[in-house]
Amino acid sequence: LHRLIRRQRQMCIRDSYNYYESKAELLGDTIESIWREIFFNPEDEQVFKDVAACISWIYKRLQYGNEQFPGFFSLHSFGFMKDEKTDGKKKMLQTWGHILNGLCDILKNDPKIRPDVFDEQFTEKQFADILFSLILVSMIRQDYNPSSILMLINKTLY
Repeated sequence: LHRLIRRQRQMCIRDSYNYYESKAELLGDTIESIWREIFFNPEDEQVFKDVAACISWIYKRLQYGNEQFPGFFSLHSFGFMKDEKTDGKKKMLQTWGHILNGLCDILKNDPKIRPDVFDEQFTEKQFADILFSLILVSMIRQDYNPSSILMLINKTLY
């Protein structure tokens, strides 16, 4: 039985190498798949209509990602920051860009935000950058409690 399992596993690995031109390409697609599982396709699209709801959803997804893929955020982020040419880093940065752009859109469209919050000196993009920086720090610390960032949002925006 053990030989059969090993043989089957080796066949799967060989088949995947036949499909991909390099291990780096295989790794890049694997990483993209993990990011997609963590952050795409929310159960409720309403989370993208409200900044606080969106941040709560992101933190829940971070916790889910950490539970399903232990160490993925810290190992992946730090490992790819060193090598500027990896496909994995490119896909990570694309995901981060998608999240940042989504935050900007929500900040522009959340009807509960006070009308005097944003102007030329303090834009939606700047606040999205602040929120995203806090999200990244939470990922590194593995701190998935959004209460502090939600307090910041409530005091600043609403």
